[in-house]
Amino acid sequence: MYTPPLFKQDLTASLEFAEARGFGMVCAWNGARPIASSLPFYLNHTEGGALQALFHVARGNPLAKFADGATPWLLAANGPDAYVSADWYVSSDQVPTWLYQSVHLTGPVRLLSDEELAVQIDVLSAKFENWLSPKKPWTPAKMTPAKLEAMKKAIIGLVMTVEEVEGSFKLNQHKSESDYAAVAGALQRRPDTGSQQIADLMRKARPQAFAGEPKLERNVP
Repeated sequence: MYTPPLFKQDLTASLEFAEARGFGMVCAWNGARPIASSLPFYLNHTEGGALQALFHVARGNPLAKFADGATPWLLAANGPDAYVSADWYVSSDQVPTWLYQSVHLTGPVRLLSDEELAVQIDVLSAKFENWLSPKKPWTPAKMTPAKLEAMKKAIIGLVMTVEEVEGSFKLNQHKSESDYAAVAGALQRRPDTGSQQIADLMRKARPQAFAGEPKLERNVP
């Protein structure tokens, strides 16, 4: 991943983002061209301290054929993104750009055993069911044994041993306070979720850039 120093994230921030996102694109090389699939995942540290990314694919997915445990794959987790118009800056001679968050995990991938796959299914579903709290979590135990077994046979579990972590959060860090605040304000007024999320991230990253803003009055009943 090409990452200018100002946008580069440390290991902790990159892994926290990847785990919180939990969804990305896995890419491998089939000998002639890259092949990829979008899928959910979770991170895990082994007892020996190795970092893993665990996921699964449909049995018919060609990716599984190339999980040899030696050849590196790429797992890219992307967050919100937004286009920035040059007109939004206070300073002149600016150019349009795109702001975003992205983390790349790289490492060899191997197949999971049936026992490992059973654990992976439980952990993966629990992770995302917890996002729906206070809803009572769904668990594989709610399925009939025959249906659950059929589902397991329809997928192939995979685990990446993560050897490299790269994080890039491009949030206009290199801009002046006035330009930074002006762009965040313009993004906040956009109707799309991505623009508003990027604006929120910018405000959290450099709150001092917005110190002069008038405080909004709250209606107290």
